[in-house]
Amino acid sequence: MKLGKVEFCHFLQLISLFLCFSGMSQAELSRSGSKPYFQSGRSRTKRSWVWNQFFVLEEYMGSDPLYVGKLHSDVDKGDGSIKYILSGEGASSIFIIDENTGDIHATKRLDREEQAYYTLRAQALDRLTNKPVEPESEFVIKIQDINDNEPKFLDGPYTAGVPEMSPVGTSVVQVTATDADDPTYGNSARVVYSILQGQPYFSVEPKTGSYQYNVPESLPVASVVARIKAADADIGANAEMDYKIVDGDGLGIFKIAVDKDTQEGIITIQKDLDFEAKTSYTLRIEAANRDADPRFLSLGPFSDTTTVKIIVEDVDEPPVFSAPLYPMEVSEATQVGNIIGTVAAHDPDSSNSPVRYSIDRNTDLERYFNIDANSGVITTAKSLDRETNAVHNITVLAMESQNPSQVGRGYVAITILDINDNAPEFAMDYETTVCENAQPGQVIQKVSAVDKDEPANGHQFYFSLTTDATNNHNFSLKDNKDNTASILTRRNGFRRQEQSVYYLPIFIVDSGSPSLSSTNTLTIRVCDCDADGVAQTCNAEAYVLPAGLSTGALIAILACVLTLLVLILLIVTMRRRKKEPLIFDEERDIRENIVRYDDEGGGEEDTEAFDMAALRNLNVMRDTKTRRDVTPEIQFLSRPTFKSIPDNVIFREFIWERLKEADVDPCAPPYDSLQTYAFEGNGSVAESLSSLDSISSNSDQNYDYLSDWGPRFKRLADMYGNGQESLYS
Repeated sequence: MKLGKVEFCHFLQLISLFLCFSGMSQAELSRSGSKPYFQSGRSRTKRSWVWNQFFVLEEYMGSDPLYVGKLHSDVDKGDGSIKYILSGEGASSIFIIDENTGDIHATKRLDREEQAYYTLRAQALDRLTNKPVEPESEFVIKIQDINDNEPKFLDGPYTAGVPEMSPVGTSVVQVTATDADDPTYGNSARVVYSILQGQPYFSVEPKTGSYQYNVPESLPVASVVARIKAADADIGANAEMDYKIVDGDGLGIFKIAVDKDTQEGIITIQKDLDFEAKTSYTLRIEAANRDADPRFLSLGPFSDTTTVKIIVEDVDEPPVFSAPLYPMEVSEATQVGNIIGTVAAHDPDSSNSPVRYSIDRNTDLERYFNIDANSGVITTAKSLDRETNAVHNITVLAMESQNPSQVGRGYVAITILDINDNAPEFAMDYETTVCENAQPGQVIQKVSAVDKDEPANGHQFYFSLTTDATNNHNFSLKDNKDNTASILTRRNGFRRQEQSVYYLPIFIVDSGSPSLSSTNTLTIRVCDCDADGVAQTCNAEAYVLPAGLSTGALIAILACVLTLLVLILLIVTMRRRKKEPLIFDEERDIRENIVRYDDEGGGEEDTEAFDMAALRNLNVMRDTKTRRDVTPEIQFLSRPTFKSIPDNVIFREFIWERLKEADVDPCAPPYDSLQTYAFEGNGSVAESLSSLDSISSNSDQNYDYLSDWGPRFKRLADMYGNGQESLYS
């Protein structure tokens, strides 16, 4: 079966499509093999989708849209919650994307010679919130070349002359044909020369014609521009050769090296290309055998030259800043809206489009700064604090007004200058102790200070005691003039039971302009120290505990105390349930008691707390009573018990005993009571006026003289005088 030209071309296209799709599948497999890695927080250390480029064959003539590739995010679980968006060159017009599956198709016939590649951006959005779930990613769709352009002599027709009788092999003219196909892919741009007319007088070297390559100006340094190869009929070591650039205007811009495996000359870029500066370069390249056999040098030369023409293609470049970094300074006291500095960028393309500026807010999250979109002037938007952030590194974006997708980046480092706006303070929380046996002038603590500010000449602090603490008799302060101060004792004999803690206010001043100060309080504890001055204990309560008690003994004492407390609570509870009423003989109260009782409150409990029957009978047994309105505490001191005493014990002793008993009795009412005992003392003219047990004494004493003592004794005279019998009849 023979294939015609048309069928053969279609067959080649199908093979090219198959190879292209195979490469795309491998690329997709390599991309899908990378796993996303998320880190806690908001930052992602590795993006979960990355593309370099897709390939699509040019001049596709099929009826259906041409499948280009598939975008897929690892966030997409296949439930339709993710929507894919495509933007950039040819989006929607040439390339479309299925927002559900991420499949990209080309809807128009593509011509590599018209545009070799398209730069697009993809984004994955949450369908419900329309918020991105992945960072926007940029990728390239490169048009795969086919041999669809014939070579052309752009400089023809050529006119040349040759002297007559010139020897065979004389060079007459060099002609150059160019091919618009891709010189870096296959042999589509490889040109072979032959003479159609003029034989046998003239001939042409089929491979010494000029090579031409088109290179975009955005191609990075060290990228491969072209691969050329000189033909050599030898094999092995005899076919090894070296390449070098011997002439041309591209010296220093390009270099050539040999591929030891294929013996090709690889041309790479050494410096950035700029279409606006130079649009083309011409290189004269020589290929020579590495090891020529000396026996055959006469047959040489064993080298050849060719011409390579490199065409620089214009690329729409992003704006370029006039400096790679803009250092700026501003005081932290500057007002909001003040100008800090200015940045400048320009469009390097020949169109020189206007540029608009903005701040990348990812580098200025707190929005401390603003920038004028037209002039590039940077101003403050919020108050600055050097102690919070001393240097702000922000990124300024410059975009072309005509093509906002072209964005340049400039970097600004703003240093915040310090002012004295922080007062000094203690460098740490000091735990200061002083021994009870400390001597006067002894250093018990050295203190230092810190300041959040950073003055240009360093810190200088001044220490002193506050005014109200300057004349204290306990401690003094010495400024060591090296940003430290020493605290010294002014006396000896510190005692914990008198005062266990001292508070010493220290005044600290910095050397700023204006200077700032603060008062910091140093807490000093009095401690019991050993012979070396090492604090053993600083608790004042240690004096109450007997020395030498072991832990077990202390636990036993605490258990006993707890048991006593429980018993006392039980007794108090039982007595409150069984309350004995007090019974008084009203008649004898009237005649035999003179009681002044002024009680502000307390009611029935206070009345019962003071049993006045004791005044009527001094010979009763006095037992300890506990209060019912408060919970009794442990009685450290026992109350004395009165036993039977002679009748001639004077009333003074009774009252004094009661007073002493009340002073040391923890169960006595501490408030809301007043008890008065009246006693006239020894040596009274009337002697004792007590009528206790007078009825049973059969006394025949005459009390008529009471009427002579005045109106104050009239009541007694009426009771015990001559009218006594009538009083009780």
